[in-house]
Amino acid sequence: MRVLITGSQGYIGTVMAKVFAAAGHEVIGLDIGYFAGCVMGPPPVDPPTIATDLRDVTVDDLVGFDAVVHLAALSNDPLGAVAPGITHDINHHASVRLARAAKDAGVGRFLYASTCSVYGAAGDELVTESASLRPLTPYAESKVRVEEDVAALADASFVPVFLRNATAFGFSPRLRADIVLNNLVGYAVFTGEVKVLSDGTPWRPLVHIRDIADAFLACLDAPAAVVSRAAYNVGSEANNVTVAQIARSVVDEVPGATLAITGETGSDPRSYRVDFSAIRRDLGFEARWGIAEGAAELHRAYVASGLTDDEFFSRFTRLTQLRQLQETGVIDDAMRRFPVLS
Repeated sequence: MRVLITGSQGYIGTVMAKVFAAAGHEVIGLDIGYFAGCVMGPPPVDPPTIATDLRDVTVDDLVGFDAVVHLAALSNDPLGAVAPGITHDINHHASVRLARAAKDAGVGRFLYASTCSVYGAAGDELVTESASLRPLTPYAESKVRVEEDVAALADASFVPVFLRNATAFGFSPRLRADIVLNNLVGYAVFTGEVKVLSDGTPWRPLVHIRDIADAFLACLDAPAAVVSRAAYNVGSEANNVTVAQIARSVVDEVPGATLAITGETGSDPRSYRVDFSAIRRDLGFEARWGIAEGAAELHRAYVASGLTDDEFFSRFTRLTQLRQLQETGVIDDAMRRFPVLS
């Protein structure tokens, strides 16, 4: 298939493009390049990439593709809290426009990166895809709205699928340091302490980015009658863990690291345990990576690459990087790139 991956120069997209190409698909990227330079270690080899803002994609851009894999988004809760309007403009409105353009261009399959955080404060019971959605942040709310609006576009020739990913972890050449396992391993390496500001009790489902890529690949190849308009939780019940358990896994991996659970911010209301049986049943997909393996992978990568604490806490944190791009005149307050004057 000829596949367009939006956000191809991001944390997940960099890995997913390689996985899809290795599976024999022709991959084209679409990315405005906010994080293209946020590279740890040797630079990755990117697919041919359309350098267009998601908000400006047209039908003509999408003609000739068999599938669109839509990853691009302003992708964390702190950023959504700072700029909720822009988050909805990019994550919701632009995503729905992209899906409509894809349908008009004759694209057959649209795979959308949603999130398990749509379940919000779900408590201790395992939640399935049919559970009530209780998004607690602009980021999660935008994902819910896209699922609703894009599902309405489905027909015999346009097959949307919604992959509700657990919280990602693992090594990518374009690292993210602001997601929980990646972040805690960095703190252990650079400060010697794993500090949890909450009380450590909230549940989090985690999933490795390679497993996310493999899940998308499974949905790309699955029969349309099985996956059209379906939502799938992506992850593993074994990786339903508390924040305290994640922190202890990091301390076990990084020699000399200590654990401090301060509780100063209280209990995080975002707490949910997730059932992942639907994607196993329908597609035979099994997540392979465990949290201890992921912590070990990250620890090795941080040390081997010569990563510094300044890089870790600035270049690889999404909100910090975007603020830096604004302060240096690369993007404006609406997070649009300024034109390059010759």
